[in-house]
Amino acid sequence: MRRIFLTAWTIWLFDFATKQWAISALEVEPKKILGSFLQLSLVKNPGAAFGFATGLTLLYSILAVAVVATIVYFARAISSGGWQLTAGLLLGGVMGNLADRAFREPAFFRGHVIDWIELPNWPVFNLADCAIVIAAAIAFVLSVRNVPPITPVR
Repeated sequence: MRRIFLTAWTIWLFDFATKQWAISALEVEPKKILGSFLQLSLVKNPGAAFGFATGLTLLYSILAVAVVATIVYFARAISSGGWQLTAGLLLGGVMGNLADRAFREPAFFRGHVIDWIELPNWPVFNLADCAIVIAAAIAFVLSVRNVPPITPVR
C-alpha cells in the first residue's frame, strides 16, 4: 500500500511543479527543444484527452473522484508489486489532472488542465497524462501475463 501512495505522491508533485513552471515560463511563447519534434507549449485544456468533449469537464471531475476513491478503497488489498506501481501511477496522474479541474479557472471542478509537452501530430499533454498512459500499458502487460492484483490466499 505504501508503494501506491508514494508513487502517486511523486507523480502528483512532479506534475504540479512542472505545470507551475509551464505557466510561468511558457505563457508568452513555446520553446523548441528538439526542433519541431519536441516543443514546450502552454495549453489550457477544458476537455478530456485530445481536447475532446470540452463541455463535460464537470463529468470528468466526478469520474476522477470516483477513480481516486476506488484506488484508495482497494489499495490495501493489492499485493502485486506491478499492480501497486500501476495503481500509484494511475492515482498520481488522475490526482494531477483532478487538482487542475478542481482549483484552476474558470470554476471549481470545471477548471482547465495545464498541458505543456508537444510532439508533432499529437495533442499537447502533461506528466499526469504520461503517468496514466504508462499505467495503462503496465496494466495491459500484467493482464496479458495473467498477473493477479491480489495474491490468492492458500
